[in-house]
Amino acid sequence: MPVINFISLCFIVVLSTSVSADPLPDTIAKVKPGVVGVGTILATRRPPARFVGTGFVVADGRHVVTNAHVVPVTLDSEHHESLVVLVGGPASKGQVRKAHRVAVDKVHDLALLKIEGRPLPALKLGDSGRVREGELYAFSGFPIGMVLGMRPVTHRGIVSAITPIAIPQISTKHLDTQMIQRLRSPYNVFQLDATAYPGNSGSPLYDVENGIVMGVINRVFIKESKETVLEKPSGISYAIPSRYVRALLRKAGVPAE
Repeated sequence: MPVINFISLCFIVVLSTSVSADPLPDTIAKVKPGVVGVGTILATRRPPARFVGTGFVVADGRHVVTNAHVVPVTLDSEHHESLVVLVGGPASKGQVRKAHRVAVDKVHDLALLKIEGRPLPALKLGDSGRVREGELYAFSGFPIGMVLGMRPVTHRGIVSAITPIAIPQISTKHLDTQMIQRLRSPYNVFQLDATAYPGNSGSPLYDVENGIVMGVINRVFIKESKETVLEKPSGISYAIPSRYVRALLRKAGVPAE
């Protein structure tokens, strides 16, 4: 009986140690203040605010990186529609900040915004060239816009492949201008075995150990149609390597760190 009790005690100690050793909870707490929703606000619309994607704060705390396809090409200036970001938090403390577009990289589906107000906690960019297949990463964002609330939601998964972004299409009817451009000049992206949704576009993909950003979620593999992506998620997502974020910051004259 004493031996059995000793073994049980050892098991409990090992179990509690392994649980407490998971760095992700602390990393999420560090990353979330730098994750924002991206959308527009129009006073005459109901609801006035419409958030369609995610972004994350970089550099001096006044710049936000997101996907180019998240940022509207035009705004309804006649009715004073504004580009905005949502600083996540409890419903009573959520803040909406006005933003404007600074630079866009359509080839890599990236956009850089500048926000008004005091600086926010900035996330650090890592060397995406060091990412290896099989490594575990996490991403935080707003997977279905504001449907799940005003706090970022986190998912994690491994890098299942580092692969060209241009995926062969069975039929030419699935090709668009961006896809044709990618077929002409393909570049590698990170394929993840993690479930993301349309609102996750622009979410930071970061190291679970330290929160350093290695990529930007930019799309989800759709099994059937865009209408069924919420009902039947594929569990396959893609992220743009952070090297292209650094290049965009250099182009805009914004220090990366």
